[in-house]
Amino acid sequence: MTLAIFLGSLVLLMVLGMPIAFALVLTGVALMFHLDFFDAQLVAQNLLSGADNFPLMAVPFFILAGELMNAGGISRRIINLAVSLVGHIQGGLGYVAIAAAVLLASLSGSAIADTAALATLLIPMMRDHGYAVPRSAGLIASGGIIAPIIPPSMPFIIFGVTTNTSISNLFLAGVVPGILMGVALVIVWTILARKMKVTPQPKASWADRRRAVIDGVWALMLPVIILGGLRGGLFTPTEAAVVAAVYSLFVSLFIYREVKFNELVKLLVDASRTTSTVMFLCAGALVSSYMVTLADLPAQVTDFLAPLLGDPRLLMFCIMLLLLAIGTVMDLTPTILVMGPVLMPIALKAGIDPTYFGVMFILVGTLGLIHPPVCTVLNVVCGVAKISLESATKGIWPFLLTYLVLIILFIIFPGIITAPMALLR
Repeated sequence: MTLAIFLGSLVLLMVLGMPIAFALVLTGVALMFHLDFFDAQLVAQNLLSGADNFPLMAVPFFILAGELMNAGGISRRIINLAVSLVGHIQGGLGYVAIAAAVLLASLSGSAIADTAALATLLIPMMRDHGYAVPRSAGLIASGGIIAPIIPPSMPFIIFGVTTNTSISNLFLAGVVPGILMGVALVIVWTILARKMKVTPQPKASWADRRRAVIDGVWALMLPVIILGGLRGGLFTPTEAAVVAAVYSLFVSLFIYREVKFNELVKLLVDASRTTSTVMFLCAGALVSSYMVTLADLPAQVTDFLAPLLGDPRLLMFCIMLLLLAIGTVMDLTPTILVMGPVLMPIALKAGIDPTYFGVMFILVGTLGLIHPPVCTVLNVVCGVAKISLESATKGIWPFLLTYLVLIILFIIFPGIITAPMALLR
């Protein structure tokens, strides 16, 4: 009955169009009334505790770093570097999109920010050179969701805080799966590009390539600093976010000089708006998460899945199917906040590595960003490309299927994630 009240309240409030943060709070309140101990002070305390969390301080700084990268020309230089290296080959701009997506993922950790930067710069170029816009939009959206997997990743931070999983381990574990996502896109794009009749970019001279590398070296140093600092124990993920923001500010103001001091206020306001949305979601989620724990919902779900606990791979497969279904109606961050505390105890009871489970959780959750009806990232590309969601959906299906195959491989062979993670620790 408790599980029915939790799911029923949440789904009903979402169907009524209530913002997810308020729906999470009211779902927690519904559970309080069901357990007969409603306390307004407890609701307020959990709201404050949900936002007053040291690891979550990384979120506003990574968001600010993303704003500075886009405004300061860092993202554009990454794309220019990729164009100079591979833009001239058959289907070259597609490879540019993939390479730039992987590089940008190692800078900001935001799928929406990276996708917006890629789409704004590459969609017009791909259209002018004869690429099918729906297929181009699908590729760019698919590349954009690599950002939550390769560190620094804001979803990893939120998942780590929500489920008490090491954020540093999640960061290190995301490197190989993120790169494999890029490799998978390259393979599929190579097959598709054979049938394309497009005008290639002019081949860049070695002098042009050298200039592009020199121009982009400041941008390329950021992931080296972050991963090197985390691996060497120089700073925590939260401190890494501050380093990323300060570094991006310095490069944008004094190296590339594309951001003026009088523009900083607008950038700070934009970052603050995004931050407030994410942080209020985290605050609201703690109310429902507290009640989920108090009502012992994980134990009820565990009892339901008890027959699968002896087979971790089958359990993972079923959980991933559940997350795929949830992704059709819920964005990534709410999915983490709602389902993370419920599913993590089940994974631990089945003997699944928590870091591996976290990477898989986020990887499957990101697919909801590119498949309808939620598809936040795909909607961003549609807006930039000025095409319908239906057209973009037709263009994205080869890449979406590729990711599903990759997820199945990760379930069958978890060592693909856990083995490199152990080496990087």
